[in-house]
Amino acid sequence: MEITKLITESRNPNSMHIDRMPTIDLVKTINAEDAKIAKAVAKQSQQLAQAIDAASSRFNQGGRLIYCGAGTSGRLGVLDAVELLPTYGLDPKRAIALMAGGQSAMYRAVEGAEDSADLADKDLAALQLSEKDTIISLAASGRTPYAIAAVRFAKQAGALTVAVTCVADSQLSQYADITIAAVTGPEVVTGSTRMKAGTAEKMILNTLSTGIMIKAGKVYENLMIDLLATNAKLVERAINIIHITSGCDLTTAQNIFQQAKHQLPQAIIMAQTKSGYQTADKLLQAHAGNVTAAIADWQAENDAE
Repeated sequence: MEITKLITESRNPNSMHIDRMPTIDLVKTINAEDAKIAKAVAKQSQQLAQAIDAASSRFNQGGRLIYCGAGTSGRLGVLDAVELLPTYGLDPKRAIALMAGGQSAMYRAVEGAEDSADLADKDLAALQLSEKDTIISLAASGRTPYAIAAVRFAKQAGALTVAVTCVADSQLSQYADITIAAVTGPEVVTGSTRMKAGTAEKMILNTLSTGIMIKAGKVYENLMIDLLATNAKLVERAINIIHITSGCDLTTAQNIFQQAKHQLPQAIIMAQTKSGYQTADKLLQAHAGNVTAAIADWQAENDAE
């Protein structure tokens, strides 16, 4: 599809004279357009759930999440991958972001990079893809050559391919296994897809990666339990999580955390089951790191006795 025919490139009738609006009306116009984003993403709930389930089954077998994109879409992929590491204690090798033009393109556009299919092939070839990997290819327009080439290359390797776009029936969707297309419509500033389209992509990535992390057992109830306690604030948070999930006092929670070698998942199990570190660690390993499953299994065994 020609770029001039894309809905993301069309003119928004609600902002035709935004350059002459009083500032308060300018703000209200942008906000009114932003209010449409969540509804567009909500229409993709089934596709998001499908992508989470399909990616989770691969990720939980040791696969990787690999984000690919150019420009704003690529930068959002980098952001999502980077933030998974401290939030969920993820190995950096499990969440990788590829951006057309390399790391320098994060800060300054690299001329022609998004148009290079060969560059995508080269970037992905270096990762030695397997069928356990999931490629999340982002392109608001659904026509970026780098993003399309990434999906085509990944499919040849047997990896799962997920397209994230803001255009219906895009070129990208023709190649991906699953497409999440939040159609956000014309931008307030024509073609500025860092606005509504970018926000929609961020919302989609938030849901997608969070869902995968939950399915990987990195959330207990609604709490982050695989966080890396690398500073005083995070140590305090970890101790408080032990306290609120088990009902023990803060001093006891602090002692358990120390006994658990500052490993929060084991500490939660220890507090809930009144067991030692070795037992908690074995329970956790037996359930692939899933605290919820480990505690449920322990409770079932003890209820049966």
